[in-house]
Amino acid sequence: MTAPVRHPLPHGTPKPHAVVIGSGLGGLAAAARLGARGYQVTVLEKLDQPGGRARMFRQDGFSFDAGPTIITAPFVFEELWQFCGAKLSDDVKLVPMEPFYRLRFDDGSTFDASSDPAAMRREIARLSPGDIDGYERFFARSKTLYEIGFEEMGTMPYSSIMDLIKSVPDIIQLEGYRSIHGLVSNYIKDERIRIAFSFHPLFIGGNPYSASAIYGLIAYLERTFGVHYAMGGTHTLAQGMVRLIERNGGHIRFNAPVAEILLDGRTAKGVKLASGEQITSSIVVSNADSAWTYRNLLPNSARTKWSNAKLDRARYSMSLFVWYFGTKRRYEDVPHHTIVLGPRYKELLKDIFDTKILAEDFSLYLHRPTATDPSMAPEGCDGFYVLAPVPNLLGGTDWSQKAESYRLAISKRLSETLLPGLEDEIVTSKIMTPNDFQDDLLSVHGAAFGLEPILLQSAYFRPHNKSEDIENLFLVGAGTHPGAGLPGVVTSARILDQVVPHASAFA
Repeated sequence: MTAPVRHPLPHGTPKPHAVVIGSGLGGLAAAARLGARGYQVTVLEKLDQPGGRARMFRQDGFSFDAGPTIITAPFVFEELWQFCGAKLSDDVKLVPMEPFYRLRFDDGSTFDASSDPAAMRREIARLSPGDIDGYERFFARSKTLYEIGFEEMGTMPYSSIMDLIKSVPDIIQLEGYRSIHGLVSNYIKDERIRIAFSFHPLFIGGNPYSASAIYGLIAYLERTFGVHYAMGGTHTLAQGMVRLIERNGGHIRFNAPVAEILLDGRTAKGVKLASGEQITSSIVVSNADSAWTYRNLLPNSARTKWSNAKLDRARYSMSLFVWYFGTKRRYEDVPHHTIVLGPRYKELLKDIFDTKILAEDFSLYLHRPTATDPSMAPEGCDGFYVLAPVPNLLGGTDWSQKAESYRLAISKRLSETLLPGLEDEIVTSKIMTPNDFQDDLLSVHGAAFGLEPILLQSAYFRPHNKSEDIENLFLVGAGTHPGAGLPGVVTSARILDQVVPHASAFA
């Protein structure tokens, strides 16, 4: 990646004002970059702390990352800090995970993913010796996917149809029209190993059977740059970004929900808070859910591209049920990251994404940060969160009635597999349901990752970083290009360098 130019204002020139709606990691990264480029930045956050999905819960001496826990592509954070005249390691300590995570299949077999090529070949040989050669060929394909899909397509703004036309040959070459599971199946025969190299879209709200084959780049990304954990939790990244913003004179206001983006014709000129206060600005950057931004913060009459009718027709990602809990004992045999697969896989994904039925079975992601960072729990204790992909609220599940029985079913499953005697060891507990994603994070339909990342809702077909409908309105975060996940939302802020006017344009 080439380093963007900051274009600072001449000394003494008044700074134009930029308002950023939301302090998720995309919004914080945008605010930090805008401050370094000469804007006076105000971040408006609905909640009482920064981070959005990456906020932190503290309860009974335990600390729980609310959302993202797996950090890939650390260079995107290093570049952000460098752009702002700082050094990432001064604010955040990243430590590599080895192995990255363990997949536990329903038959009890396991697969450890790591950065060690020899270890990966041994893992594949242990499950399916005949797939070693196919894995090597898939990894070579993954490298190509990374070089084109991440380094080139992932950093383009896709502001015009010409941007799309330029990418069409690459999409065809990369077989981006295929699903990631379909691509992996071309190289690997054992279904367990197919799952191991194609499940990753679930981390960003996608179904491996419909998400683009371009996501095959993750195998190369992980093995080349590693999977990391931020000591103190992912929330330390949000806290570090706040410091970047403040060093350039910006500030964050908490408990300040935005009710409306103010317009002068079809040009954004500021925001109105729920309290009635109006704040004027030269530009507005929304880190709120993109569908929420268009549907709730702008009148339908001002929109042609992202009308209410189009948003109604869009496909939204699945949601999540997340249970945070702490135990009075430690489970030393449980690694930092474990994916616990249930008895069904493709059929369960169909229930979640298509029919939107809350099935009785589930697959789980279990996070045990205390395997690496004992500071996240009292001495002698373990802190966990377990995440189950579930249908978004379009499925009609009544979580006020279902939440506790669903938690108990997950607890029973964990007791039978990884955490024996769990219910007797729990000393603190908290849950998040799709209703919390809708009410706290303002995600339309409680979709945890915004619009589903299918091919026709990606890149040019996703809400653009520079609004197609409103001048001087820009979008960052999971709901715009390049999409969800920590590298994606931070890169969306970097794309703004290509589409937001230099601060001198408003001087």
